[in-house]
Amino acid sequence: MKRLLIICIAVTMYTCKEEPKIDYALFSGKVENPADKVITVYDGREKVKEMALRKDGTFADTLTIESGYYRLSHDKESSSIYLSPGDNINVTLNFEEFDESLTYSGNGAGNSNYLARKYLVEEKANFDVAKIFALEENEFISKLDERKASKMKLLKEAKDVTKDFRALEEKNIEYDYLSNLQNYQSYHSYFSKKEDFMPSDNFMNLIETVDYNNEEDYDKLNSYKRLTQSYYSNKISNSDNPSEIFRTLNTKAFPDLKKDLANSLIYNISPNNMYNEAYYNGLMNMSSDEKYKEKLKAKYDKVMKLAKGMLSPKFVKYENHKGGTTSLEDLRGKYVYIDVWATWCGPCIREIPSLKEVEILFHDKNIAFVSTSIDKAEKHKEWVEMVEEKELGGIQLIADKDWNSQFVQDYAIEGIPRFILIDPDGNIVDADAPRPSDPKLIEMFKELKI
Repeated sequence: MKRLLIICIAVTMYTCKEEPKIDYALFSGKVENPADKVITVYDGREKVKEMALRKDGTFADTLTIESGYYRLSHDKESSSIYLSPGDNINVTLNFEEFDESLTYSGNGAGNSNYLARKYLVEEKANFDVAKIFALEENEFISKLDERKASKMKLLKEAKDVTKDFRALEEKNIEYDYLSNLQNYQSYHSYFSKKEDFMPSDNFMNLIETVDYNNEEDYDKLNSYKRLTQSYYSNKISNSDNPSEIFRTLNTKAFPDLKKDLANSLIYNISPNNMYNEAYYNGLMNMSSDEKYKEKLKAKYDKVMKLAKGMLSPKFVKYENHKGGTTSLEDLRGKYVYIDVWATWCGPCIREIPSLKEVEILFHDKNIAFVSTSIDKAEKHKEWVEMVEEKELGGIQLIADKDWNSQFVQDYAIEGIPRFILIDPDGNIVDADAPRPSDPKLIEMFKELKI
């Protein structure tokens, strides 16, 4: 009897042993007409795994993952997918018709098939941002409601999606809706040419009632992450007392939100930001990363040297398209309006017609118009050809070390186009001057009696 009891206990202990936890998914497939030798799965910007394609375009591997949204990428094409531990998914695609050909099969495939179809439907719907955001408030909300209902219908009709995934997608649809509401003020102001536009109080209340402290949704949903970051960024930039908003954030925000906001808001420290000190102190308190703090201090110190009236940083012996070299010192005695651009920069090229008009308007005045390309050395030929093809006027220069040129670094230039105005004595008038297409530039020139 005693021996039988021991055997029973041993059997019970063996049968109750915890099953090993599955933390991976099986992922395989075939790429027709491949453009690369690998296919890659990303989690945000982080590479989960790069899988080699066999000669026949097939691949197979295991992915150690948690349940969530990922990105499947081949060459320059990519698509959203959803993976969970225990999935066994096979994907087929033709690179020449990437989005249209994506098909998933196997355990857990339904979620990704829905995402592939969702993308095609949204692409076909062609949400015209300029047209929609130019609508008046009631019409705008009506259009958004229609779009939201259409998305919910697509989700409801989706087959083989899991319960948890469906709940996440419902949230995604809601957060996308709220993001458009959030953007309405600035977008409508721009597209309808109403600089001082403000939505009604009821409209703004829809945004203010959102819970912006949901750490779980922030971790799982990029739509909520974008919504939350945008909300706090706007709140800080629109405030007359940004220090107060920073204090609230530092007290109440969860760590990942603070980290992401710190990394994005560092770009708001700029020559024309009157609240640079508030940003600097707020971001310093927000981060515990010493390398980030060093970067922040370096940028802040640099921007503080770009205030109006400070001696301008100089460029020395930049190659001139017409031959020889030109330095800033060669232009002393004149105002100097500098356009920092590149041949690959679409917004830069869109400013060219306006810049030509301004140059014509002030061609006999005491001002030099300088366009400084920061194209890389291997793009030198493209720079030469574009200057000739577009018949660019003024003084056409190319920087010595593209983004790493000392002048570019000293002016804290992190995005282009960037425009700079320097006075005849070589002092800064505006380190981030209005663009040629902005009427404020002509007003500034007239105030300075150029």
